Amino acid sequence: MRVLLVEDEPMLRSQLVDRLEARGYSVDAVADGEEGLFLGREYPMDLAIIDLGLPGISGIELIRRLRTLQRPFPILILTARDAWQDKVEGLESGADDYLTKPFHAEELLARCNALLRRAAGHASPILSSAGVEINTATQAVVSQGIPVSLTGHEYRILEYLMLHAGEVVSKTELTEHIYDQDYDRDSNVVEVLLGRIRRKIDPDGGRQPIETLRGRGYRLLTDDA
Repeated sequence: MRVLLVEDEPMLRSQLVDRLEARGYSVDAVADGEEGLFLGREYPMDLAIIDLGLPGISGIELIRRLRTLQRPFPILILTARDAWQDKVEGLESGADDYLTKPFHAEELLARCNALLRRAAGHASPILSSAGVEINTATQAVVSQGIPVSLTGHEYRILEYLMLHAGEVVSKTELTEHIYDQDYDRDSNVVEVLLGRIRRKIDPDGGRQPIETLRGRGYRLLTDDA
């Protein structure tokens, strides 16, 4: 999952990047609203975390502009303001949730996870499809009742496919949602990682839960398929 982080406090921004990346997110982190607007407009983000007290464009104005541009990703507000009026203004500008500073990193990660799965239409942290089950809170993976060990990048790809089970996902879409803007789009890393995932969740090749549709992309089968 690809996260846009807009936070002007350098130490907090660095700490959040470390925690988000450690959880498996790809993070585009910037310090002001102008850069946040550019990235949110130009790149396919899955989630934005926006501080309200930004230089230049305020957090509220940034959220309003992103929503005016029809950017659909969920937005989590970070704010040092604890007045209910500020929270209401943030939510009414188009945000989906807020977190008041100071906060525990685990709470932020839990809120991010909840927003991402709800945006994909899932109320539970447990996703299940085609004999594969993942827990988006713990990142545990089970296939046919057997625990599966995935690397961080393998998990990112599988989670994205699980959140979009039954849909055709192109290589470009996978790449854009899993890596930040500096990634080499011509790399064949996605194909290599998908090969590893297939061998781990379907070692005998009997079920083939991940389809390759030539010229179109990949699709994780649903339980009804």
